Amino acid sequence: MVEQDWMTEVRALVGKEYGRVYAWDPVNAPMARQWCEVMGVAHPVHGGEGLVPPAMLQVWCMEGLHQNNYPPGSTKENPYEALQLIEAQGYGSVVAVNSELEFARYLREGEKLYYTTRLDAVGEEKTTGLGTGFFVTLVMTYFSQREDGDEQVGTLLFRVFKFRPASAPAPKVKRPMPGVSDDTRFFWEGARQGKLLIQCCKACASLRHPPGPVCPDCHSFEWDALEASGRATLYSFVVMHYPEVAPFDHPNPIGLVELEEGTRLVAQLVGVDPAKLEIGQQLEVEFQQFDGDLTLPQFRPAAA
Repeated sequence: MVEQDWMTEVRALVGKEYGRVYAWDPVNAPMARQWCEVMGVAHPVHGGEGLVPPAMLQVWCMEGLHQNNYPPGSTKENPYEALQLIEAQGYGSVVAVNSELEFARYLREGEKLYYTTRLDAVGEEKTTGLGTGFFVTLVMTYFSQREDGDEQVGTLLFRVFKFRPASAPAPKVKRPMPGVSDDTRFFWEGARQGKLLIQCCKACASLRHPPGPVCPDCHSFEWDALEASGRATLYSFVVMHYPEVAPFDHPNPIGLVELEEGTRLVAQLVGVDPAKLEIGQQLEVEFQQFDGDLTLPQFRPAAA
């Protein structure tokens, strides 16, 4: 297949090395501990020798909450310029294909890292079920700064498919149905009736969510359902930007809300600007029906 002229500029970038991106902080135990709590790893620092989990390699050089907020001295080059050139030709969709981490050794507390990026490959034009486009591979190489010469400590291969969607209309994607069991059926039946029901222990009156067969406080199997007022406060939240998964809108704010009655649940936040979410703000429940047979409790800012 004869390639179009614009691909010459893209091909010329293959093998290009982009400058350093530094870590904000040295390798440290507090960050390792928090990462391990999230990932369910028992021992953040191995063997009492200040060694942190190798799989954290990518974490140390991330920009933080704000996009492209890298430490002073980091490169201003855009390692994704090949993707932008391809996108400008109508290949506007992207899907991550695979990511591969390789580790040279354990990292130790106090090390300062940086990485460089190389455009490793741009494949020939391919047609897949998603559409027609190009597989693009980037390789990030991580180094530890040393007085006697920086040491390579690992690599990250990241491959994406940049494509023009197939012309056939995409099938309508329904929201995934929740798993319903004998323990949770009352909750979903209540939602269909516009009620927010919370499991309540008959023995000690403690509330629990998600529902379960036994009270975690007194171990009683006897329970009832309490209809919550629907008033709540925002205890914590995340905003999902990527990947964009149908049929959800993006950015997609998800909240951990604390009900007026005292227990918490996870729900989608609606009617909000994700940039203006604040911990502690007042919320109220509303029930939305999807695809004709699914009713979900969602939360929006409470009316003044």
